[in-house]
Amino acid sequence: MEPIEIAKGIYNVGAVDWNIRDFHGYSTHNGTTYNAFLIVDEKIVLIDTVKKPFFDQLIENISRIVDPRKIDYVISNHTEMDHSGGLPRVMHRIGEDKPIYCSKIGEKNLAKHFSQKWNYQAVENGGTLSLGRRTLQFLETRMLHWPDSMFTYLVEDKILFSSDGFGQHYAGPEKFDDQVGDAIMIHAKKYFANILLLYSANVLKLMETVNEFGLEFNMICPDHGIIWRKDPKKILDAYVEWSQQKSGQKVLVVYDTMWNSTEQMAEKIAEGVSREGVEVRPMNLRHCHRSDVMTEVMDARAVVIGSPTLNNNVFPTVSDFLTYMKGLKPKNKIGAVFGSYGWSGEAAGVIKSELEGMKFTMIDPGLKIQYVPDQEGNEACIEFGRKIGKAVKT
Repeated sequence: MEPIEIAKGIYNVGAVDWNIRDFHGYSTHNGTTYNAFLIVDEKIVLIDTVKKPFFDQLIENISRIVDPRKIDYVISNHTEMDHSGGLPRVMHRIGEDKPIYCSKIGEKNLAKHFSQKWNYQAVENGGTLSLGRRTLQFLETRMLHWPDSMFTYLVEDKILFSSDGFGQHYAGPEKFDDQVGDAIMIHAKKYFANILLLYSANVLKLMETVNEFGLEFNMICPDHGIIWRKDPKKILDAYVEWSQQKSGQKVLVVYDTMWNSTEQMAEKIAEGVSREGVEVRPMNLRHCHRSDVMTEVMDARAVVIGSPTLNNNVFPTVSDFLTYMKGLKPKNKIGAVFGSYGWSGEAAGVIKSELEGMKFTMIDPGLKIQYVPDQEGNEACIEFGRKIGKAVKT
């Protein structure tokens, strides 16, 4: 990616990762970007760096604008390695004594990551830094999504550098929201569902902070994906809606199958839900990645999970998904369980206990069918689905 001037004297100098397909358990079918931003004023500042393997691309982009040694300050909004991995080589290139502005926890994290005695400048929430004609303001955004996280706001231009907030794992020829259109929202939703859903309450508090400081945004620049310049309010409103964890009349039937009996049950349950006029989406975990399923979970009212019993327990893919979903703590969900079995049939009970532990409202003890569903079993599955559909509508 070549450097892009996003406003006068402000550049995206980051890198594109076209080939990444897994981001710590999150499927990134469209790759991602590691955005970093250079502001050229009386003082020159670099906001965030890139993942370590992309340092050369970063430094080449900077060099097309200024000699990297002329950078006066570095700001680390977030110390996770996809944003700080290139920091040691950046500091070596620009001068080890240059100030690094970060949060107080960011200072501790960077020191532990790199064991370097750099010139850390821990900032206060609401603190400012003058660049000459422009002023930067720092906003603490702890646990969005790490303890060290912060945003940096360019006061005069009303530009927010939002680190991992408002981002998307998306690599494409488009660099701005108006170049992609509404198609970018599914990527933003997936990003929220898999990274920030756990911190929904913190997102709502952040919006209160934005109002408290009276901030307005002409542009929002996340560290992943496109920049919001046409309609920043669109992503702000979406974050509020997603954080409230409201759901529509939608049911997910999430399952895996061994000899197709559980799949047959899933299809009949889905048929029953559909008969109630409720949207339903079966998702086979052998074919649907956990992060794509989690994106659908976010606005589903009911999550129905099925598994065959294997070795007196849950099928591995189903167990994996339960663990993943448990960590993200979705709220306000109805739950139901089902499964086929040969002789013992523990899987449905194990799943039920897991969902109860996640505070799901369970509407039924669960449906179990031995071996292959017959006509009576198929009818039981359809009625089970209808019961779920009715519960979603109430």
